[in-house]
Amino acid sequence: MSARRQYELVYIVSPEATDEQVSDLHAQIEALITRFDAELVKTENWGRRKLAYPIQRHKEGTYVLEVINGTGDLIKEIDRRLRVSEQVVRHLVVRVDQELKAAERARSRRKTPVGVARPAAVQAGAGEDEGVGEEVEG
Repeated sequence: MSARRQYELVYIVSPEATDEQVSDLHAQIEALITRFDAELVKTENWGRRKLAYPIQRHKEGTYVLEVINGTGDLIKEIDRRLRVSEQVVRHLVVRVDQELKAAERARSRRKTPVGVARPAAVQAGAGEDEGVGEEVEG
């Protein structure tokens, strides 16, 4: 698990936690990322939101998104630490680099001109019966 990949980490912090505790938790994750020589691409604090269903008797929580370029070992360590943290109600880590590559390929296919990307047989209308209904001079 030494390949660097891109991951999205979303965690929900207990509504009883203060803003300072949320920023301390972020600082701990940032320190882990630095220790594993990874890169924190983006952090978004989505703020306090209502949960879809109660979790541990909580009806709302503070959502935080982190986009990380790192190794699987880093993600294992972050997952382990968030699991034992009493402030974190839920967390989810998703590997997104494959989806980003597929989206980029689809985007590049859409940008190519129609006449360039299509084979000549498709452009000429291959598969259609040419000559049907035409008069032949002879």
